[in-house]
Amino acid sequence: MAIPKFSADMPQVEMDRFAENATRASNFLKAISHEGRLMILCHLVSGEKSVTELEELLSARQAAVSQQLSRLRLEGLVIPRREGKAIYYRLADDRPRKMLETIHELFCAED
Repeated sequence: MAIPKFSADMPQVEMDRFAENATRASNFLKAISHEGRLMILCHLVSGEKSVTELEELLSARQAAVSQQLSRLRLEGLVIPRREGKAIYYRLADDRPRKMLETIHELFCAED
């Protein structure tokens, strides 16, 4: 997909749409800009996890994990599910997976 090109004669409605998309993209990038949130998303790529499982995988306290999950939930990147006292999280859609593939390609893949 090509990146759109701006021009002086672009209709205002199209410029407004680009501005709205830029805001959405910026919020998404802010949500994943924290190492803890990024690691949570990495773990959720393999499937649903409970908060307790995420605590163990991240070697982090429950309060810290819950705070990061709250931000991811606010941005619509994860979806919670309650089962008794346990809360499970999964990816809301394929955006985090696509983003993680790109990050892996840019920063983790060997030359």
